[in-house]
Amino acid sequence: MDVGIRFNRTMLLATVCSVAVATIYVAQPVLAQMGRDLEVPEADLGWVVAAGQVGYLMGLVVLVPLGDMLDRRKLIGAQLLLAAVGMLVAAVAPGLWLLLVGLAGAGLFAVVVQTTVAFAADLSTPAERGRTLGVVTSGVVIGILGARVLAGGLAALWGWRSIYITLAVLLVVLSLIVLKQLPAGHRPARRTSYGDVMVSLGLLFREPLFLSRGLIAFFLFASFGTLWSGLALPLAAEPWQLSPAQIGLFGTAGLAGALGAARAGRWADAGHANVVTGSALVLLAASWIASGQAAWQLWPVVVGVLVLDFAVQAVHVSNQTLLTAEYSHRTSSVIGGYMLFYSLGSALGATATTTVYSTSGWTGSAVLGAGFALCGLLTWAFSRQMLARCGCGPSSSDGRHESAPMGHGTPNMNGAPR
Repeated sequence: MDVGIRFNRTMLLATVCSVAVATIYVAQPVLAQMGRDLEVPEADLGWVVAAGQVGYLMGLVVLVPLGDMLDRRKLIGAQLLLAAVGMLVAAVAPGLWLLLVGLAGAGLFAVVVQTTVAFAADLSTPAERGRTLGVVTSGVVIGILGARVLAGGLAALWGWRSIYITLAVLLVVLSLIVLKQLPAGHRPARRTSYGDVMVSLGLLFREPLFLSRGLIAFFLFASFGTLWSGLALPLAAEPWQLSPAQIGLFGTAGLAGALGAARAGRWADAGHANVVTGSALVLLAASWIASGQAAWQLWPVVVGVLVLDFAVQAVHVSNQTLLTAEYSHRTSSVIGGYMLFYSLGSALGATATTTVYSTSGWTGSAVLGAGFALCGLLTWAFSRQMLARCGCGPSSSDGRHESAPMGHGTPNMNGAPR
């Protein structure tokens, strides 16, 4: 395939991820405005954020595995359209309950992100899979961090409802482009039932490589959630008293760090995913030395945010590269299952940081975030030794292919040899 065509498709898939994931995060900076308009008590505004997250978590389990059964191009197009419907419902909602229905529906179909990542892995050659995943997952980071900027700007100009109308239009346009520009997705040679796919997903949790990389992701995103769900608290307090817009600028440093880690995909392609993972987890823990100074210095916080987001993205890309290479016959299931660890870790970090901050200040939150990072590092070190002994996963940091081949006679979930 022509290099230019491959690049255009990769950028399209990255854009799909960016817009889809933004549907979950755009509410955060405009909660107060939404509450005033809909007359929602402040204590109930948390449900606005939670609705999208709950829908997303459900989608990871029930929708993402469909990518191992159906034409992914059509599946991505349909999920983008259904997410747009959720955005339109939210945009016209006269009260809280209909708003929650719209956001939960959009969150359910926002898992098109994971279907897209799996599709990107399948469209790539083994030699460039990591590079492709690095670019596509950078789109996810742009969506998460850029959603706050987009939401703030649109809400200031035309109100919070304009955010959801804009996203609905973008989702529809992307759906049409996907259906026209992307190739048909791979269909299994033998028809697979939904029950078979769900059983296959459950069996993944018995696989040492999948479980170890999932646990690393759990601690990784717990540390990530500790920073991004708690950093606004010390920045808004004395002595800084920064405005929400000023606090949002710290996301620019995070964006730079995360995009810089897109190169981690090339390192993974070169067979260095293991050493990238270990090194990035060390950086993650060390970043908290800088970020932990938010109560008395700001410039170290910028450095800490940049390093943390670089480390998180590097590990995330390495994890997905290894998993999609090892389980290439069921990439949708493995990405969906892996992201369950991501979601649970993010939720733990977000809830734990506010609790710890209320009793121990930002220093306590920094210790918590560093502790999660160290747990991830210990998991990596232990699992590396375990996988080396059993010969069932990546065991070296300098080989071209770190994932041990499953063998030509290894059956896939359809019973056919790979």
